[in-house]
Amino acid sequence: MADDAFDRADVEKAILGGFVEKKLTRDPRGTRYRIEGPARDGRWMNVVCRFHESGGLVIITVYGRK
Repeated sequence: MADDAFDRADVEKAILGGFVEKKLTRDPRGTRYRIEGPARDGRWMNVVCRFHESGGLVIITVYGRK
């Protein structure tokens, strides 16, 4: 995240303004989702996340789309 100069606000914008690009179901820890969306400055980014059993969202990794 820091390597691409993204911050929390960028992640939130990408999640809220993006779409689920891929649903990854073969992980024994639970389904992961790769979300593709825009950062605040318009660059496209990917957020890989999953839902915690408590209902919260766990961000696994964030990176710029190449």
